[in-house]
Amino acid sequence: MSPETNKVTRMIILGPKAQLSQSELLGKLHMLELPLTIKSTCYGAVIHGEEKIVMDAVNKIRNLDPSNIFTKDRGFAPGDPRRCRAKRGAAREGFHQLEKEYELLEYVCDALENPEKVSLEKPGKVTPDDFRKIAQECEK
Repeated sequence: MSPETNKVTRMIILGPKAQLSQSELLGKLHMLELPLTIKSTCYGAVIHGEEKIVMDAVNKIRNLDPSNIFTKDRGFAPGDPRRCRAKRGAAREGFHQLEKEYELLEYVCDALENPEKVSLEKPGKVTPDDFRKIAQECEK
């Protein structure tokens, strides 16, 4: 069994309203003094290590600003030649997806900070008469 078998990699993403900067995030991660590989990224950081230790670090960091610090799995360790931008010469796969997700984070932050009770009503069936009226309005 490889020593990498029990290791995971997580992305830590700072939302647009995060109360700490990227350099502060890295400092806080290093100050945890956990056996992790920590890599600075344009969106925050990537951490790699044993799953329990990585999740402990994630929980401690998220507690600093829970509505504005996000995390997700990354399938490859930092510097993995199959995904490393420096070795591939272009944006890595998934970067453009992350860009799109980042655009939505402000809305997620707002929802987490100002939760509203939502109740969903199951839509009722449309009667044949209502359907006929709708179809007639569309024909106009």
